[in-house]
Amino acid sequence: MAIKLLGLPQDNNSSFLTGPALAPDRIREALQSDSANLFTESGYDLSDKSLWADAGNVSLTGLERQEAFDAIRSKVWELINAGGNVVSLGGDHSVAYPAIDAHASLHKGLNILHIDAHPDLYDDMLQNPFSHASPFARLMESGNIARLVQVGIRTLNAHQRDQAQRFGVEVHEMRDLSGVSEIAFDGPVYLSFDLDALDPAFAPGVSHFEPGGLSTRDVLTLIQSFSGKLIGADIVELNPHRDPYGMTAMVAAKVCKELISRLLDDKNDG
Repeated sequence: MAIKLLGLPQDNNSSFLTGPALAPDRIREALQSDSANLFTESGYDLSDKSLWADAGNVSLTGLERQEAFDAIRSKVWELINAGGNVVSLGGDHSVAYPAIDAHASLHKGLNILHIDAHPDLYDDMLQNPFSHASPFARLMESGNIARLVQVGIRTLNAHQRDQAQRFGVEVHEMRDLSGVSEIAFDGPVYLSFDLDALDPAFAPGVSHFEPGGLSTRDVLTLIQSFSGKLIGADIVELNPHRDPYGMTAMVAAKVCKELISRLLDDKNDG
């Protein structure tokens, strides 16, 4: 079964701005833009529709939080249960909770590689324990995640440091990335990529500008080189309202192509 691209247009769990609900379609437009092509860096031609397919957007309009999460979890589970791999396009980062939870139900011993400026480990932010600042706290509480490794973090406060320690999270902060090249996993890996992991110079179209971040090449190198088997991924937090000339959508599309490429490589490797 082809790799599936799935839109998760939800942003009502954002703590600051709305806009990411518009992102899935903007990323699709960037993927198909005549300003680039559909070749990945390793040589896959993604114009070959036997390699991947667009599963459309999950319909979330008018749904309450739990209803939306249930709809996301159900659709992701359906696609992966049929034997496919899913790259989800958010949406704010809260969509990662049901998407990863669906993967964890079918991939025992699931590991998460989380690339972000923020650890998203709040126990409860602004009286919303399911906000975009909390998905990894909820996932780690589930007991279904074997290991959480975070890269690019540069906003740790005291509460989130305590949370990281509580859950045994391996945090590679921007101030010291010396261990990133050695990241390796036993078992299946899900990659969750928040565009604000990138320095705003590379990705201005996000709700939360956090200077001092990763370069686009840093992220691509990590996707291409970490040791482990990738089985699913998401790209979240593009805010088209803040994206001049669609620059960040093009970055998201590039990352999407390389995630599909890595998934294809790992499927072909057995």
